[in-house]
Amino acid sequence: MSLLDASPLNRYAAEPLYVQLKNIIEERIESGEWKPDSMIPSENELSSMYKISRMTARSVITQLVHDGLLYRIHGKGTFVCKEKIVMSALTYRGIRSQLEEKGYMVETRLLNVSRVKCNALVAQKLALEQGAMVYDIQRKRSADGIPISYHRSFVPIQLCENLEKFDLQNEQLCEILSKHYGLTRSRVTETLETYLTDAEKAKILEVKRAFPLILLQNRIAGPTGLIFEYSRIYFRGDKITIRLEYDVKE
Repeated sequence: MSLLDASPLNRYAAEPLYVQLKNIIEERIESGEWKPDSMIPSENELSSMYKISRMTARSVITQLVHDGLLYRIHGKGTFVCKEKIVMSALTYRGIRSQLEEKGYMVETRLLNVSRVKCNALVAQKLALEQGAMVYDIQRKRSADGIPISYHRSFVPIQLCENLEKFDLQNEQLCEILSKHYGLTRSRVTETLETYLTDAEKAKILEVKRAFPLILLQNRIAGPTGLIFEYSRIYFRGDKITIRLEYDVKE
C-alpha cells in the first residue's frame, strides 16, 4: 500500500477515526489484498497516510493484534495472520477428526488424569452431589506443532472405574467411554463464550495472559438422560473459528 492507495478518513462521520481505520485494515485482509504473513504499513506510515496521530494508529494495530488478525515481530514489523481453522460444532464430529480431515498434523498431549472431589460447578453440570469423585482429565491439542486448544473433561468415577488404564492421549475419550463402558452419546448441550487467558492456560497454549480464547462447554448424556461427561475446551481465538449451521424449519 502506498500513500496514493489511501482514501482519506471522513472526519465528519459519526464513526470515530480509529474505527474507520480498523475497518479499512480488516477489509484489506478479508478481501485478500493483504495476504497471510505479509507485512502491513508501519504506525508512522499509517499516521502519514490517513492524517491521524501515531497513537491512534498504534491503538488500532494493538487491537487487531489482540483480535488475532495481525501479529508483531520485534524489530521487523507487523504482519497479517494466517487464516483461522474453521471448526464445526463438536456434537457430531470430534476436534481431532475435523483437523485431520483438513490435512493438519494433530498431536494430543495428556497433561494430567486424576481422581478428585468435584466442586459445586462440576457437580451441578454432572447432576452429582458436591464432593462426589470424578476423573479430571486434562489434555493439550496442537495442529502442525502449534497449540490450539486445552481440554479439561470431568467424568464420574462410578460410571467408568479404572478409566486411567486406557490410552487417553492417543484415543478419543468418547470412543473409550462408548467401547469399554457402554456410555454412548444421545444428547449434547454446548455453550460458547469468550474467555481471557489466565496464567496457567497462557503457559499451556503459549500465549500472553488476557489473550482472547473461545470457551466451549459441553455436557453429554446417554439415551436414558444420564449425564456422563462435562468438558471445558479452551480454543485460541487467533487460530480457531467455530461455525454453526442449522436447518431452519418454519
